[in-house]
Amino acid sequence: MSAYPQVDGPDPARDALLAALLAQLQARHNGAVCCTLVYGSCLRSGDIYDGLLDLYLLVDNYRAAYGAGALAAANWLLPPNVFYAQQSGAQATLRAKVTVISLADFERGCSRAWFESYIWGRFAQPTHVLQARDEALRRRVEAALLGAAHTLLQRALPLLPAAGSVEELWERALNLSYATELRTERGGRAAELARWAAPFYAEVTRLQAPRLGSGFTLHEEGARARYRSAPSAGARALARLAWGARRVQGKLLSVARLVKALFTFEGGLDYIAWKLERHSGQEVVIPERVRRRPLIHLWGFFWGLYRRGIFR
Repeated sequence: MSAYPQVDGPDPARDALLAALLAQLQARHNGAVCCTLVYGSCLRSGDIYDGLLDLYLLVDNYRAAYGAGALAAANWLLPPNVFYAQQSGAQATLRAKVTVISLADFERGCSRAWFESYIWGRFAQPTHVLQARDEALRRRVEAALLGAAHTLLQRALPLLPAAGSVEELWERALNLSYATELRTERGGRAAELARWAAPFYAEVTRLQAPRLGSGFTLHEEGARARYRSAPSAGARALARLAWGARRVQGKLLSVARLVKALFTFEGGLDYIAWKLERHSGQEVVIPERVRRRPLIHLWGFFWGLYRRGIFR
């Protein structure tokens, strides 16, 4: 497997709060964290103190991370689990959204073994390996990250134009994945990501091109890399059905994961409101009845947000 393009990210050796946060998380999960990943808006901005740092903890297995109990069962039944963590210092507080998944589930989720795009669609974007137990494990995780990019491209190609720039290729592929979840971000997020990570995506596409099928080829046109593909009519029809099913499945599972997060994420309702306001620009107020009986009243609350256009 070719090397994963390196993505610059934070360094716990140079940031005491980050190092302390990682130590806290390792202790919380009984020393079972074998690899930690960073992705998302803080990685793109270079400022891990701006908003919530997106951390993915890969653990040996759920029993090792939690012991026997409800958290292990929830993580196994509907991975991943999501938590909140913070580390405060004299001058700043580092806040993180912490997502936990087993190494085995992560590897499957990056591959074609998972129909849902939740993992492979998410980790087709640039990701920084913050910590790994050893070099062999780091290479194994980087191979899975390359696999995520391969899975997204291979499954998206039949629905994409037959020719275009590599930047357009990734923008459209990412949009297909985004459409399978309840999203709060403004339109154009995929285009921003494709532009910001253009060198990364150019290299990933070059690495994956020989294995994509669908008559996929790359060529240079001036300073821009461009592609051509020629999927069959049958492949296009199957892809339309598959992505339609993913949109239904993904939105249902997005709601299920939000409900699960209410029980794992400290201040879960307030986090949901903050996240929706941050991305939609609209005020979101949690009604008192939802706070008292979330499992009863949350569904109507979500439906109202959807009708307001906050969810898509």
